[in-house]
Amino acid sequence: MPCVNPDPSDKDAEPFVEIDPTGRYGRYKELLGAGAVKKVYRAFDQEIGIEVAWNQIRLGCFVDNEPMMQRIQSEVELLTSLNNENIISLYHVWEEQNTLNFITEVCTSGNLREYRQKHRHVSLKALKKWSKQILMGLEYLHTHEPCVIHRDLNCSNVFVNGHIGQIKIGDLGMAAAVGKNHVAHSILGTPEFMAPELYDEDYTEMVDIYSFGLCVLELVTLELPYSECDTVAKIYKKVTSGIRPQAMNKVKNPEVKAFIEKCLAQPRKRPSASDLLKDPFFDGLDDDENNNNSNSEISNNNYSSIPIFG
Repeated sequence: MPCVNPDPSDKDAEPFVEIDPTGRYGRYKELLGAGAVKKVYRAFDQEIGIEVAWNQIRLGCFVDNEPMMQRIQSEVELLTSLNNENIISLYHVWEEQNTLNFITEVCTSGNLREYRQKHRHVSLKALKKWSKQILMGLEYLHTHEPCVIHRDLNCSNVFVNGHIGQIKIGDLGMAAAVGKNHVAHSILGTPEFMAPELYDEDYTEMVDIYSFGLCVLELVTLELPYSECDTVAKIYKKVTSGIRPQAMNKVKNPEVKAFIEKCLAQPRKRPSASDLLKDPFFDGLDDDENNNNSNSEISNNNYSSIPIFG
């Protein structure tokens, strides 16, 4: 069915800057996000009438960078093979004029870091629901065949549909699909969230569990882990020495602290995503009448009045 394009004379109609070769997707000028590799624009699926994200990578910038080209190709191939409600979905891919374009679903409320900073009064129960959804996405990746290690999980790579409280893992550009032994051998990630074994270039999907633990820490304290360090070298020294981020001192709720510590344990002692989903930490989430202590509000303005951090 052909798409109905807006009348160019209609001043109220927002014009498309670009349309994909099929005529289905139109890109708007608005930039949703930009990184070293790609830019993400707001776009529209004219066939079913929903907003989407138009990801755009200028391949010419990386023509002499084979590892980066492989990473870009890997992200698209991975997204094509994944199908889970807690993973960002890929809808369409094409290359045009030395530019790789791919359409993904868009989350209405941006990333989880920005969302948490915007909404500072959140119950522990809500934080648990967000955390559980991240784990559900990780469980899917880690039990996928082959196993997928995200390798760069942090709150800026997790996205939110705020009107329904839905969480989705995205930005799989650093992810690795590994064989049956689930071992990878390259250093990638965001330093503050990197597990110590990542630096040894010999690790498994358990690095994502470590990063997840630090995501929970950030959600609870509204503070980036290791923000007391002003260089990557200082972060590396603390992480490889097993020194916890200072933000851990703000976590006063013993249940929360114990759960984070489980995630930050030595690789062989870390629970899997499947194990963590069964953890008592998540008991009672589906029962609004129970777990009343979890409904105490987390307010960044009054540490002393709450049992979570201080």
